Amino acid sequence: MTAPIGSAALALGAACALASPSSFGQTLQLVGGDLQKRANGVLALMGYMVTPDVTTGSLGISNGTTGNPDLRMTTLGGGFTLERRRLYLEGTLGYARYDPTFVSTDGTVERSVASDWSAYSATGGVGWNFPVARDLVLRPILNLSIGRVDSAASISQSGAGRELEFLRNGRLDSWGAGGSLMLDYERSFPGAEIDAELRYTHIVLQSFGDSSSVVQGSADAQSMSFWSRWRAPTGAVMLDRPLRYVLEFAHTRFLGDLEGVLGFNDLSSLGAGLELDSGARDAYVTRTRLMARYKIGENVTGWSVGLAVSF
Repeated sequence: MTAPIGSAALALGAACALASPSSFGQTLQLVGGDLQKRANGVLALMGYMVTPDVTTGSLGISNGTTGNPDLRMTTLGGGFTLERRRLYLEGTLGYARYDPTFVSTDGTVERSVASDWSAYSATGGVGWNFPVARDLVLRPILNLSIGRVDSAASISQSGAGRELEFLRNGRLDSWGAGGSLMLDYERSFPGAEIDAELRYTHIVLQSFGDSSSVVQGSADAQSMSFWSRWRAPTGAVMLDRPLRYVLEFAHTRFLGDLEGVLGFNDLSSLGAGLELDSGARDAYVTRTRLMARYKIGENVTGWSVGLAVSF
């Protein structure tokens, strides 16, 4: 999803810079850089990647003036049930590229330079289905997450301070623990199906281990989401099974440290696509879905295309 946003809306942003070559040998310092705050911010950014969520599955935020990307985020995730539909497993992989800038000075000269932060995360979840009513289950889920942020910046001057050393070649390792509570409704009709999920997630992320000593971050990632999908036959037949159309709606409210960190508190997604059923051919992949989604939130609009498979 590509979304133009004003520079003021990107709360993670800052500016970084280098002193001029004439100040060689002097120690550089960040000007109001507050690197610790930025470390907390980038962990909050990772909070968007810890659960399967179609609203943030593909997200790009660009500078509203130049159009150059400041943030790109992609996640791949899903969940399924086992053991007579009682045991539930889920997993999510995420990658984000974030380009903050800072300002530094040797006491005389200030100049700006961009840094590149790359974030990686992997999250797993184990849950159990408790039947509540017909076609409705309550699903508590235990979530564990691990991630890493790498920083790179072109800083040629010697004598740079510890904060600038982190920007040059630093890392921030993180882990997270928490859980989710989900209501899942699934019902089949002749030739059609409806799925709906209401989910609350709370995961606390914390830096650890070999992270650069100059930054130690934490973030309280919370979200409330609703997701729904309707499948029905198109009238066409492919691979001996009906070709179905798919309609989808999702809405996520971001809470805790995720609230407003990217300039919005909510995201909604409207999706439409086609689903090919290959179950009659004894194939390993039973369903393949191609979806187009339009996404909208405060200060942001965009679209994405996704491909999903069922086994």
